[in-house]
Amino acid sequence: MDNIYDLIIIGSGPAGLSAAIYAQRARLSCIIMEKNYVSGGQVINTYEVDNYPGMPKSNGFQLAQAFRAHAEELGAEFVSQQVEEVRVADSSIKEVKTAKNLYRAKAVIIATGAKHRLLQVPGEEELSGSGVSYCATCDGAFFKNKTVAVVGGGDVAAEDAIFLARGCERVYLIHRRDTLRAAKILQEKVLQDDKIIPVWDSVVTKIHGEDTVEAVTIRNVKTDEKKDLVLDGVFVAVGITPHTECFEGLLECNEGGYIKAGEDTKTNVPGIFAAGDVRTKSLRQIITAAADGANAVTAVQEYLLRDFV
Repeated sequence: MDNIYDLIIIGSGPAGLSAAIYAQRARLSCIIMEKNYVSGGQVINTYEVDNYPGMPKSNGFQLAQAFRAHAEELGAEFVSQQVEEVRVADSSIKEVKTAKNLYRAKAVIIATGAKHRLLQVPGEEELSGSGVSYCATCDGAFFKNKTVAVVGGGDVAAEDAIFLARGCERVYLIHRRDTLRAAKILQEKVLQDDKIIPVWDSVVTKIHGEDTVEAVTIRNVKTDEKKDLVLDGVFVAVGITPHTECFEGLLECNEGGYIKAGEDTKTNVPGIFAAGDVRTKSLRQIITAAADGANAVTAVQEYLLRDFV
């Protein structure tokens, strides 16, 4: 069993960092694999986190760094490498392959999170980074006193619209339905803000512009009427898709690509666990991801005691 870790955690968002904290407290030999040099996952792009208990109006980046600092204080070891493949050896040892190395462990927690979903309309790819953005808190400052659109109807879309309205002249909130799916408190804030103009029952069909965004074409899904909105930027917030590409053929996933795992985080492969946004669940929030990390380490400990003692 030389050079074999008890646990490898793949991903360093709230789920992975929570798992790292609990793994260190359990005295498991463990490394955390992260593809980026900054830990935190999607939360680092969140301007304000107002639903994490005991820490109202937290800055997302600062909250993520606090999670990382906690893990490091306990002795967590981080490795900045992109995971290319996870496989199971004959001895049930898990092998995690990167471009540089092959790591081995008795158990693996997958906490790779998810990525932004695209509109997949003409002009989106061409103008990405030139007026098309997927992170309001990252790019909102570039649109001060300008007109922008947010596409989506969930919590992220509502939060983005509220944030952008602080500096923009006008914010169109384009949603394919006639009501928002966001939390009620966010809906209230959106509808009370004079700078935010909801555009109901509509989808974006094209983004126009030469060097930067100049307008979008929208289509009313009920009347099929099309019209153009002149604006300077488009912020896409239409959901996420899980980072599960390198686990294809190994783990059972649902039709959306999420790894099938319940509250115990157990997957169809013994010794491999899924935590956070990457797994099947009804609520994807920082607090539920952190809870998954704790549950996953508990499941890992049970697995190690049963199969490796």
